[in-house]
Amino acid sequence: MHRLIFSLTTTKNPALNFPHLLFSTIPACTSTLSSTSNLYTQICLIGSQHASVVPILDNWIEGGNRVKADEVQNIIRALRARKRFNQALEVSEWMSSKRICPVYTGDRARQLDLIGKVHGLQAAESFFLQVNEKSEKIYGALLNCYVREGLIEKSLSHFKRMKEMGFASALSYNNIMSLYLHAGQPEKIPQLMSEMKANRVAPHNFTYRICLQSYGMRSDFSAMERLLNDLEQQLLIPIHWSVYVTAASIYLKAGLKEKALLCMRKAERLLKRDATGYNNLITLYASLGDKAEMLRLWDVKKTIPAKTINNDYMTMMGSLVKLDALEEVEKLFEEWESAANTSYDFRVPNIVLKGYTKRGLLREAEAFLEKIIEKGRRPVPNSWEIIAAGYVNQGEKEKALQCMNKAFALQREHDGWSLKPRTVTSILDWLSENGEVERLESFIESLKRAVPVDREMYHALLKANLRKGRDVNGVLQDMKADNIDEDDETRKIMCSPEETRKIMCSTEETMKIISSPEQTAKIMSSEVETRKIMSSTEECN
Repeated sequence: MHRLIFSLTTTKNPALNFPHLLFSTIPACTSTLSSTSNLYTQICLIGSQHASVVPILDNWIEGGNRVKADEVQNIIRALRARKRFNQALEVSEWMSSKRICPVYTGDRARQLDLIGKVHGLQAAESFFLQVNEKSEKIYGALLNCYVREGLIEKSLSHFKRMKEMGFASALSYNNIMSLYLHAGQPEKIPQLMSEMKANRVAPHNFTYRICLQSYGMRSDFSAMERLLNDLEQQLLIPIHWSVYVTAASIYLKAGLKEKALLCMRKAERLLKRDATGYNNLITLYASLGDKAEMLRLWDVKKTIPAKTINNDYMTMMGSLVKLDALEEVEKLFEEWESAANTSYDFRVPNIVLKGYTKRGLLREAEAFLEKIIEKGRRPVPNSWEIIAAGYVNQGEKEKALQCMNKAFALQREHDGWSLKPRTVTSILDWLSENGEVERLESFIESLKRAVPVDREMYHALLKANLRKGRDVNGVLQDMKADNIDEDDETRKIMCSPEETRKIMCSTEETMKIISSPEQTAKIMSSEVETRKIMSSTEECN
């Protein structure tokens, strides 16, 4: 069976993301979720995304509180938006098992999709078979699982069955279009659009966005304009601003600035009170380097009655950092910090840290973070890692290591910290090249609490120990115990004359410096060990 895997990662430009993730926002912990806002806040404040939320749900009910079906659904949606899929599934399963409120077919469909995300496709298929009344939503949820995994044949077979049962909808067509888009087969998408019209399935604005992307992938800008014109001429489907934002993104990527600006102006006329739309346009103007338009849109957006949330500040501040407008970023941060925020989202100050590191103002970045800590705030690990990366870029590895150690000290409070490989590799190389075995071992022990041990860590240990003239059998045994086999690079490190020459040079230089007979004797003993390694090297060669 043909299996295609594609990554569902987001890009910095929201309009160029995977279609299912377009124009999405992540609710803040302080989002209003009807009467369950306190319940959601309790769930959101759990430090670990892997911790169970069931005790909180049970305590809520035992405390005499009531929960309605739509309120639980809002919590599930909010957790999904924050990528807390395990906890979203727990809430869904709790809702089903407790029978506190009615469970509808839509609830089952959401649960199936979450099972696919958390436990995999086989578990989702098993759940599908157990559902007695299989509605269009249930079939659609399983189709979404197939599409997410990039399973072309299974997706098309399942979609064919849905069409035979009369379950084909715009949503299911959109899923197949997304599959083709990321399978590198954009030419098939307009055919599906024609099939939808023939089968009297009304397309959504989302359908038009996917179709626009398919034309953009083929640089068929004439077809894009025809599609936009057709959409503007018809009266049945109100045009959403996101259609024009998608088109503008494609035009910008192709260097067609004037066409992009025309679409951006059309999008703005349709925004009304949609904060997400303003965020998307601010991002697009940032890609054009137009700070004046960004600031104008920000001022217009603040006149909207809806509360300006963390995501809005992050979008604007992140866009300003791209333009190196650090002074404006600092002002916005002060505005955000002075607002009545019940939860301190460190993603916001982290953007300021990125602005400082971009300019190379690393001492200022440290002072900024220390000032926040003095106010009683606990940073997240990647706050210090951002500064560490800046020090790595400037070649200050000692300072980078100090910052990383501060990040490690916070790691236990924050699951899911994703370390930057370049920063880690730079520090590993620096410590191993200097033969700092003890500090390297300490650094790796901290690393192992955040990420699984890997070959790169052991290679650094081998190099450091060899440079110190130490026996490496223990390192090789530990490596084997961790189920990491020796590869060509391992053997190259063990048999490299260059490595042993570095050891010899280091020994000879030390001999010149040290005059004490006792110290000289120690060095001579080390040199004997080094020559043993040289003999071993000759055998390897």
